This record gives sequence, structure tokens and C-alpha cells, in this order.
Amino acid sequence: MTTQAVARRRLRPGRIAIYLLMIAFAIFYLLPVYLLLITGMKSFAEVSLSRMWDWPSRISFESFSVAWRDYLGNAFVNSLKLVIPATIISCLLGSMNGYVLSKWKFRGSDALFTAILFGMFIPYQSILIPLVQFLQSIGLYGSISGLILVHVVYGIPITTLIFRNYYAGVPTELLEAGKIDGSGFFGIYWHIMAPLSIPGFVVVAIWQFTSIWNEFLFGLIITNAPEQRPVTVALQNIAGSQYTLWNVQMAGALLVALPTLLVYIFLGRYFLRGLLAGSLKG
Repeated sequence: MTTQAVARRRLRPGRIAIYLLMIAFAIFYLLPVYLLLITGMKSFAEVSLSRMWDWPSRISFESFSVAWRDYLGNAFVNSLKLVIPATIISCLLGSMNGYVLSKWKFRGSDALFTAILFGMFIPYQSILIPLVQFLQSIGLYGSISGLILVHVVYGIPITTLIFRNYYAGVPTELLEAGKIDGSGFFGIYWHIMAPLSIPGFVVVAIWQFTSIWNEFLFGLIITNAPEQRPVTVALQNIAGSQYTLWNVQMAGALLVALPTLLVYIFLGRYFLRGLLAGSLKG
């Protein structure tokens, strides 16, 4: 069969219809990004509801510069100081919890795992007062360190669930072989489980990075000083009390969304592989 015949066979009407449908969905979901981009490139005088879909008369990136210089620069660094250690610590704790609860079960381990999972269903708003009082008592209220602690604790249920389900698929015979070779608890984890956990770590890292970067409520309540606030709180502060600089706010929104967008562009394939490998299977 020639190459042209194979190509004609692959481009059947049904397949073409699927491609057209996927392109239509892609365009639909990219419309907000288009709106952010063209509004960010407009001057304030050009921003209006009647011309919101129009291309700017003159392309300018001044709004992006103003958003970064006057509102987001320091907050962007704060978010990096927050999200990197919080994601790493969450991955390590979730991995160790999942390892213990799947391969070193003890009496009451299933009940403990169920109790940990309940943490995912506790609304943020319901624990704000005791959370603030606790952080004040240990001297971490109003600091990025306190915010890291909160996100690590709140991330334990989901990271534990992901790693526990992932490790459940690892054959127990591998652990038995490790024990026969003289490896203990940490030796088996380091030499056997950790090398097998790369897809799980990628899934948890992307999940936690996205959740922590986009979180707003804890950042607003815990970091009371403007110089400590993360980028999502700074973005909200662009909106003035009398009027809103929509071109600057749209440019700022695009800048804030850029890190998570890059993470999914460069690591999205590994995220899917991790999901298919069982990280989120129940």
C-alpha cells in the first residue's frame, strides 16, 4: 500500500469531523486568553465593552510593564518563595505517607488513611480563626513560612491519596526481595520505591504547584503585610476603588497565569503518563 493510499485511508470523514470538532473546542477555550492578550496590548482609552474583541490600533506592551513594575514584581518573587518549597515538602511527605500506608500497614492504618482523607473536605473558611491563632502562637503569622506550613498541611490528604494509590500497584515481591538483601524501611524506599515514583512525583508536583500558585484566601488572610503577599493577592489589588485599569489588570492576569501555563506545556505529557500509570486510580 502506497503512502498516499495510507494517508487517504486515515483521512476518513469521521476522522476529519473529529479534527474539526477538536479545533472548534480549542478555539473556544482559547478565547479568554485572546481577550486577555489583546486587552493587555491596548491603551486604557481603547478599552470598552463595545470594542472588547477588536484588535488594538497600536500594539503596545506598556500595560505588561506597568503591571509588573507597579504591582506584581515583588509578589511574583514571594509566590516563587512559597510554591517551590511547599511543593517539594508536600511531595516528600505525601510519598512517605503513601509508602507507609500501602506497604507497611499497621493496626488502624486504614482508619488513619480515612481520617487523613477527611482533610480534603474541610472548607478553608471554617478553619481560618483557629489557623490564625495557631500561627500567631508559633510566630509564623504574617510570613511566607507560615503560608508554606499551611499549604503543606492542607496538601497532605491529596498527596497521600495519590502516592498510596500509586504504590498499591507496585508488586510486594519487590519489597520482599529488598528485605532479603538486607534493606530496611528507608533502604527499600530509597533504592526501590523512590526510583519507581517519578510519574507519581510529577503528578503531585504539578497538582500542588498549580493549587498553591492559584490559591487566594490563605494568601490574603495569613500574609497581612503587602510586601509578603503572593501574586494572586497583588493581582486582585490592581482593581481600584473608583475605576479599574482593565488593560493593566488583563496584562497582570496573563503574567500571573504564565508559570502554570508553562508547567503544563512542558510537563503536561508527564502528567498524563503519571495518570495512566495509576497515580490517581482509586
